[in-house]
Amino acid sequence: MSCISTWQSLLDGLNEAVWIVDARDLCLVAINRAAEELLGVDRASLLGVSVMDLASVPEDFLFWEGVASGRETSLLSETWLRRADDSLAAVLRRVSRIDCIHGNMFFVVSVSDLDERRAVEGELEKLVAELRATLESSADGILVADLDGKIRGFNQRFAEAWELPEGLLTERNDAGVYRWMRDAVLNPTEYAARVEAIENNPLLESTDLLMLRNGQVLERVTLPQYARGHPIGRVYSFRNITQRLVDEKSLKRAARVFEASLDAIFVTDLDLGILTVNPACERMTGLHAGEIVGQSLTRFLSLGSDDQPEHSILDTLDRDGLWQGEIHQHRRDGEGFPCLVSLVRVLDADGRPFQFVVFVKDLSEAVAARERIEELAYSDALTGLPNRVRLTERIEFAIKMARRGRSGFAVLFLDLDRFKQINDSLGHLFGDRVLIEVAHRIKGCLRQVDTTARLGGDEFVLLLHQTDVLGAEQTARRLMEVMSRPFEIDGMKFSLALSIGIALYPQDGETLDDLIKNADSAMYHVKERGRGDFRFYQSQMNVGLLSRMKIDHAMREALEEQRFRLFYQPQIDLYSGRLVGAEALVRWTDPSLGVMAPSDFISIAEETGFIVTLGGWVLREAIRQGELWQIQGIDLTMSVNVSAAQFHQLNFVESLAQWLTASRLPASRLELELTESILIQNVDETLIRLDALVDLGVRLAIDDFGTGYSSLAYLKRFPIHKLKIDRSFVQDIPDDESDAAISTAIINLAHSLNLKVIAEGVENDIQRRFLLDAGCDEFQGYLCSPPVDPDSFVQLVGALGLSDAPDPSPRIL
Repeated sequence: MSCISTWQSLLDGLNEAVWIVDARDLCLVAINRAAEELLGVDRASLLGVSVMDLASVPEDFLFWEGVASGRETSLLSETWLRRADDSLAAVLRRVSRIDCIHGNMFFVVSVSDLDERRAVEGELEKLVAELRATLESSADGILVADLDGKIRGFNQRFAEAWELPEGLLTERNDAGVYRWMRDAVLNPTEYAARVEAIENNPLLESTDLLMLRNGQVLERVTLPQYARGHPIGRVYSFRNITQRLVDEKSLKRAARVFEASLDAIFVTDLDLGILTVNPACERMTGLHAGEIVGQSLTRFLSLGSDDQPEHSILDTLDRDGLWQGEIHQHRRDGEGFPCLVSLVRVLDADGRPFQFVVFVKDLSEAVAARERIEELAYSDALTGLPNRVRLTERIEFAIKMARRGRSGFAVLFLDLDRFKQINDSLGHLFGDRVLIEVAHRIKGCLRQVDTTARLGGDEFVLLLHQTDVLGAEQTARRLMEVMSRPFEIDGMKFSLALSIGIALYPQDGETLDDLIKNADSAMYHVKERGRGDFRFYQSQMNVGLLSRMKIDHAMREALEEQRFRLFYQPQIDLYSGRLVGAEALVRWTDPSLGVMAPSDFISIAEETGFIVTLGGWVLREAIRQGELWQIQGIDLTMSVNVSAAQFHQLNFVESLAQWLTASRLPASRLELELTESILIQNVDETLIRLDALVDLGVRLAIDDFGTGYSSLAYLKRFPIHKLKIDRSFVQDIPDDESDAAISTAIINLAHSLNLKVIAEGVENDIQRRFLLDAGCDEFQGYLCSPPVDPDSFVQLVGALGLSDAPDPSPRIL
């Protein structure tokens, strides 16, 4: 510790905040006065404290953990430091390792306050901008030079007053500018001598009249330019006083600016007694000028504060001639607003101060804009809830606290069920109002310490601090109960439901990404199982999700690499036993996944939208095969299943027409099998599309009739040719009286509407005979044949014959 004793006096002499950390236990062993002031804590209370207690950002925690494990030795970055009053300070922090001669190792942490430096830089930038604007807006020509006479800048008025040529304006040529000025005056020798005298006396202030060859008269005012009390150059101002009218107009213009200024302006004496004010000042205070003049400026402006008392402001004015600061001002009605106050010392003709001019600028809009920018950066613009950025910060902080306190928390992923229907039917503006109400209800279910964030759309994520399975479940049930209450917006009542996925820390994930991903996965499983419920994450969920992703990718590769095949199941005339058609069924064998049953991949294709691409391929391939059989003399009907997503494609009918036009297969030999769910969506649009298909000559059948939304209304309206009895009604006939009755009813209904009927899933002769007796027209199933490849199907044609063949004798199976 002798090193520390030696260093302490050195540390106290530093302006930077510094503390020394023992590398063995990461505890503070020395701290200087600047660090005490920065942290707002006395030295005695910090010695022996772990440096981890001073860390407030993830980077610092990770660094010191790395130090403890021997991985890290130095660090330099901008960060945040938490003071004793819990306020955060932006700092530049450097950590370096030092080794003492006694073998001890320490870390030196030096911290520079960036808030103060940035504030100073900001003010300097603002002052530079204001000075530049003032320079260009000045009615005088201004020339600024350093002590060596090197030109640092001049304004447009200067160029105009001296009529500088274009060449001297577009290139830097100090000698050329000075030569031009010397040649422009009537007495160049006297002018040069006076310039030399001014340059030889850096502190000289002077006023001279210059007679130009063009007849103009310029008044030159020369002032030294100071920085930190030392002269650094000169400012020359040139005013054209050829006509005094110009000066009078300038005075009138200044008066108008004073009157019209949006900023409040006070003119005071040296004791801050108010001499005059402008109309903006009257508006700000709510008083007439007569009520203000003669009063002390401090009665209307709260200049003094604990950090900077009034006398220090006056000292700054005496020293620099300018003081500027932000204060919180109050209007007459008591309303407060932030403002920027600038006090400027005004000198008389002899250079003695005789007045102050005070400018008060209302910063309400600027402050509101800054606050709005910050709000937009961390909040959802629609609901005002924290956004993904703020949620990330809070979950990462929750992880740190949970690790330290060995506690847990929950992440809930919420999604509104069928919210898209609201947006599509009532518009996005109405949907936005619904989301605002949903956000309000969610917040009402949570504690103050919890966080509700909107990720976008109708997805919300909740962070429940220090909770367990029971607490998360109670919150989920409360959310579902609150959301089940009727909504009413613009007189319209409706209901909403939630699907909620829950992930718990640490068992369901120890990182932000894992927790949100697993909560989302749990929510997804709720959606799959009917919606309107909640579910805790289970590890196998991601396995199922990954499997679906793998199948989706494999399907797309399989189509590109021609791994899909069509098999064909015969459709048999019940009376003749002959072949009348074939249903095209897709089959897929993958090199890695093996033989994939349609039930394993069709639902995934529908979910991902790939069913549209796959269905298009099936249609084209079935048409191609049907054309090939037609050429071979095999005249039969080709039946193809069409998905809802494929049917509702805008160009579906046009594409099918093109494929048929390019084929020799008669359109009447193509039969599209549609599910009932297709027919009940957008009935008017569906009817138009069905009519267009019939106009092409295509035949239409309803697949799996009786299992969906069976309705006599659409059977009456739509141009349907055939009904297909679902295998679920066939498999138990005639033993199951209900199935037998339903099958018979479907057959009678179809015939009464002049529709044909085909039964699928016929596996034995008893089923076939029942259907024959009931009047069914056709059947397909394993009794005849399972789906087979095209070559095997041709053999079946040879064995069974075609229904339209010349031989009229029946061939009952």
